[in-house]
Amino acid sequence: MASILTNTSAMTALSSLNATNKSLDKTQSRISTGYRVASAEDNAAYWSIATTMRSDKESLATVKDALGLGSSTLDVTYTGINSAIDVTKEIKNKLVAARQPGVDRSKVQAEITELQNQLKSVADSSVFSGENWLSVDSAAAGYNASKSMVSSFTRSGGAIAIGTISVDITNVKLYDANDKSGILDTEDTTTNGAVTYSVATLDISGLTDTDADLADLEQMIGSVDTAIGSMTSAAANVGAVKTRTSLQKDFVNSLMNAIDRGIGTLVDADMTEESTKLQALQVQQQLGVQALSIANQSSQTILSLFR
Repeated sequence: MASILTNTSAMTALSSLNATNKSLDKTQSRISTGYRVASAEDNAAYWSIATTMRSDKESLATVKDALGLGSSTLDVTYTGINSAIDVTKEIKNKLVAARQPGVDRSKVQAEITELQNQLKSVADSSVFSGENWLSVDSAAAGYNASKSMVSSFTRSGGAIAIGTISVDITNVKLYDANDKSGILDTEDTTTNGAVTYSVATLDISGLTDTDADLADLEQMIGSVDTAIGSMTSAAANVGAVKTRTSLQKDFVNSLMNAIDRGIGTLVDADMTEESTKLQALQVQQQLGVQALSIANQSSQTILSLFR
């Protein structure tokens, strides 16, 4: 039935054109943004998962920064211990030289004193971001011998867990202003002269060539050698933690890349597919416009009947 009130053909053509335009808008949006799921209305589940994963990735970026900070602190500490080992070796060499009878030990002590000052300077200068693990005060407010670095961020079943790498500086510190329990300021007492000393404070200027004094000097040499061994062990431990930190940092970086790939799988648009679809929809749009135009012209046919 031909009617001037209800143009069924035009209504059908208009509905088809609207559907094509809607699909075209969606395709153009995907091409413009690069996302197949750009908002919750596109796919609520995928959008929710992608949003959570993006949040976790940002947390991992913070973890990566924390690992970098921790690695730098370890590097400064390791460098400080290595420098202290070199200086302590020089002190040991001076003491061995002073063991020779007839040596002016006061002059040797003058050199040792400067080396001791250098040791203190090395320990006090080994600071990064306010952290000094070599020269400490265990009585200070907030002091904790266990130093922690954030190393991981995990989410399991909605529960969040933060992993850390811990370093106990009890056997790493060189000086402790509170109880002198560092490697270099731990005190001992000579067997014969009953002189209290440490690597940081030993003084041989008053020693003579008597058997008792020479025995005390040898005891000091042994103590300095023990300190070198302790620092070597401390440096090895710090180096091992630094290696682990570097490995964890690389892993976190790889994990962030994996999350990026996972998010892309969920929400990224296939640009090849979308470009092909765009061409088809543009053709459908043109055909739809022509179909609507033809349908609208059908009422003109009715006019010819009244001429």
